[in-house]
Amino acid sequence: MEQYKNFSATHLFCDNCGVSMPVKERLLLVLPDGYLYEYICLGCGKSVGDKKVSLKPEDKILF
Repeated sequence: MEQYKNFSATHLFCDNCGVSMPVKERLLLVLPDGYLYEYICLGCGKSVGDKKVSLKPEDKILF
């Protein structure tokens, strides 16, 4: 089940464009308990979602 731990979206629905659009993932914040990513619509540039990824054990050394 390790293969299903981390998903990345390639298309999400954009309210501004009115259809499912390709997105890019952008690192928004590095938090003490994980990374916060934002999904940006490639059509209009609007933020259409986000995701939080837990820190890896080797990254926790930084905090």
